[in-house]
Amino acid sequence: MAVREKKGLVARWLEGKERSEDYARSTLPTNRWSLFWDIFKGRFGKLVLINLLVLVTFLPMIAIVVFRAMSFMVQGASGPFGAGLGVGYPAIPNITGTAEMMALQSDLVFFGLLIPAGAIAAIGISGGMYIIRNLIWTEGVFVANDFARGIKRNYLSVLEAMLVFTVFLFLAQSMGHLADLFVVTGSDLAGWMTASKIIGFVFVGFSSLICLWMISLGVNYKQGPWSLFRNAVVITVGTLPQTLFFSALALAPLLLVVLGGGFLTALGVVLLILLSFSFAMLVWMDFSQWAFDRFINPNLGAAVGRGIYSKNGKKGEKNEKSSTGENFTESAAMREYKRMIVAQGRSKLVCRPIKPIDDDMEVYQLPESFSRDDLRRLKESKDAIEEDTRAYEEEHKNEERYVEYNRQFDERERALQSEEDGKKKKPPKPPKMLNKRK
Repeated sequence: MAVREKKGLVARWLEGKERSEDYARSTLPTNRWSLFWDIFKGRFGKLVLINLLVLVTFLPMIAIVVFRAMSFMVQGASGPFGAGLGVGYPAIPNITGTAEMMALQSDLVFFGLLIPAGAIAAIGISGGMYIIRNLIWTEGVFVANDFARGIKRNYLSVLEAMLVFTVFLFLAQSMGHLADLFVVTGSDLAGWMTASKIIGFVFVGFSSLICLWMISLGVNYKQGPWSLFRNAVVITVGTLPQTLFFSALALAPLLLVVLGGGFLTALGVVLLILLSFSFAMLVWMDFSQWAFDRFINPNLGAAVGRGIYSKNGKKGEKNEKSSTGENFTESAAMREYKRMIVAQGRSKLVCRPIKPIDDDMEVYQLPESFSRDDLRRLKESKDAIEEDTRAYEEEHKNEERYVEYNRQFDERERALQSEEDGKKKKPPKPPKMLNKRK
């Protein structure tokens, strides 16, 4: 009797139930939460590799943030803010507004540099988001190849989102410093500038949510620049509570670096190097797929619930029953595999009964010197075997395994033919507005 190997906690956690003896199809992900966990534990190595690739493209933006913090520390230590106290010699008669002006001048440079740095970061986001989307769709993934393919396909849409965010951030920060300067100098426009500062940062927060949706929409659908922005605004407003929750959840590791302190900051830096970007992409893209399945895909006639195992085959899903009667959402790889099977034709070894060689019927063997009578016997023996084979096939052709195989093959053939006919037609355009499924 075989002895079951005992494995440690970490090994069992990494391998999951799919390696255990009690594995069943019911362990497959049935919702977005379980799909997230399935990808997180099963593709952890790929997530780390994706994070490193994205981190490289974010290095210019990180460097700008670090240099800005160091610059403000140096200016605070060496500036003329201690004039007359022996530190800021020589004394300056009036330093009102000096700190605000220095901050404004510095941030005009640093936040201006964030705009091209955001364009560089868009390279990593476009490649990383494409890989994460394929993981969620349960497609085969080759990180290096798919990263390059994602950049080629999605860079422009991601660039548009990054430009919207960085330009709004630059304008809001500049207006904020101007408001501070006008307040301390007693300008008549101080009240208006303070209001503009508040409105500006509200717009930055809202634009960040819009940009997240622009990225996920651009990775999933082909749209023009204006349609991409408009649809992102619509879906942001329509799913605002969920968007706020999942955006905060996705960006939580990144916020540890900015809002943490001491140990939390150190933990945030470690996560930033290993997992923060890929974790944020996985959370956000997983949530986005839920929203797309509910609001967009049914209107476009696209597959719903890709990557999720469905027990009931809900309406709107493009599922196919397996031989066990269960429903699965097909991936592109599976559709291509079935198309290849149909193209090769029916298997003659499976679609019909074949009589086993288990009787005493044999082909007559010709002697070294044979006559016409020997040839007649050879032909009769072959005819007898063929007749016996046809009789066996006729007797067993209605058995369930042959009927089921031919039925499934016919269904696949019709489905692929319908798919090919559908491709010949003009594909439907994305809706101008995103309407909730009724």
